[in-house]
Amino acid sequence: MNVKRTVIAAAGLMLGLAGAGLLHAQTEDVFAFIPAGGRTLLERAAGAGLPRSELDAILAGKRSREEWQAFLQGKPSINELSQGEVTTLADYLAHNMPVAPGAPLPRDGRDLALEYCQSCHIITVVITQDRGKDAWLGTLNKPSHVEIELTAAEREALTDYLVLNAAIPIDLVPEELRAGGATY
Repeated sequence: MNVKRTVIAAAGLMLGLAGAGLLHAQTEDVFAFIPAGGRTLLERAAGAGLPRSELDAILAGKRSREEWQAFLQGKPSINELSQGEVTTLADYLAHNMPVAPGAPLPRDGRDLALEYCQSCHIITVVITQDRGKDAWLGTLNKPSHVEIELTAAEREALTDYLVLNAAIPIDLVPEELRAGGATY
């Protein structure tokens, strides 16, 4: 990727960060108890002072989860994240990088769960389950779920996010989200 396109991509990300910050300041997230996804964690790291050169390397890079974890190790803006958040971010980067210059960051697992899982379930049904990757993929491949308009890559990303971040204890779920269950 040439320098001009990298700068344009980074500028687009920074503009997105500013817009996201304004949006978050205006609304309260009833789903704040659900762990942040990789897109949000990357935006948070960029906003916390991730150097431009490192941001450019992330946007243009292609690595495995383990390689991303090693790359992120010791970066001051990443040190603010918990180990689980670093793993979530590394997994997101492995699924989604590189991004085309100027393109928005792809949705992360949290975004996908809130958008797609909630169309049939109260989110509590999903995020309180402690399941492995094969079990999540098995669910996503059932007849009741194959019609969900996710690409194969998005299904993998959602599954990996849930393996890392679901199994939230019910007592951490806001009371108003504990009732109802599945709508099917």
